[in-house]
Amino acid sequence: MQRRTFLHAGAALGLVAFAPQLFAAGKVKPAANSALIVVDVQNCFLDGGTLAVKGGNEVIPVINKLAPAFDNIVVTQDWHTAGHASFASTHSGKKPFETTKLKYGTQVLWPDHCVQGTDDAGLGKDLALPTAQLIIRKGFHKDMDSYSAFEEADHKTATGLAGYLKGRGIKTVFVTGLATDFCVAWTAMDARKAGFEVYVIEDATRGIDLNGSLAKAWKDMTAKGVKRIQSTDIA
Repeated sequence: MQRRTFLHAGAALGLVAFAPQLFAAGKVKPAANSALIVVDVQNCFLDGGTLAVKGGNEVIPVINKLAPAFDNIVVTQDWHTAGHASFASTHSGKKPFETTKLKYGTQVLWPDHCVQGTDDAGLGKDLALPTAQLIIRKGFHKDMDSYSAFEEADHKTATGLAGYLKGRGIKTVFVTGLATDFCVAWTAMDARKAGFEVYVIEDATRGIDLNGSLAKAWKDMTAKGVKRIQSTDIA
């Protein structure tokens, strides 16, 4: 199909906004107004960490391979206080992966992890992101968790990332990292809420899958307009 014919057909289907991102053979080519978001690729979620995600280390070479395609890269870190409200150890009689009610809603309780200043909270040593410009630290309020890179768990307190990206002229974000069904999913959906076009690069993520949370996360992301792609779809 000729490019002009394709664009006319796309206009008829309401796809004009998507057309500039398309590349040959269905590839997606990140533009200068795109950003790669690398979510929580930290020692605590990698092999041997306090909350290791199965296969977590496998995302690092995929992300490193993707990085040169992006002019803009943002990295996030879980950055909890000791005795954080999301830790099971903070709540008498509670065990990891149970839930409790906090002032902003239901909270999954986790093993102690990513405590500020510890090696456990450090970024994976094999990450190679030379053009990364910003690190967003989240979950540092002792009484409130934060899965999303854009908002704290109360869905009111902004991290400032949306303003930063918009100030840089970013229109599209590609989300990678850990874990798919928590911090990646919340980041992707909040990015949509903030008005960005959003892709999650599935093979550059890994999930925890707690009681069916992985399937639910993909369903929720799809309903919000998040696009699910693979690293091989990036031109």
